[in-house]
Amino acid sequence: MIEEDIINLREKLNKSIENDENYEIIYELSIKLDTLITKYYIKRKNLCI
Repeated sequence: MIEEDIINLREKLNKSIENDENYEIIYELSIKLDTLITKYYIKRKNLCI
């Protein structure tokens, strides 16, 4: 499910930040997370219509 993917990716992003990984890795994870969150809200909105 998309919710689980969001949680997992958020955890991965947070660990990358905590471990002071390369900015490009953090940025890429952040963009992927934003994309998933956007898909989640689009899906949710479509279910409410």
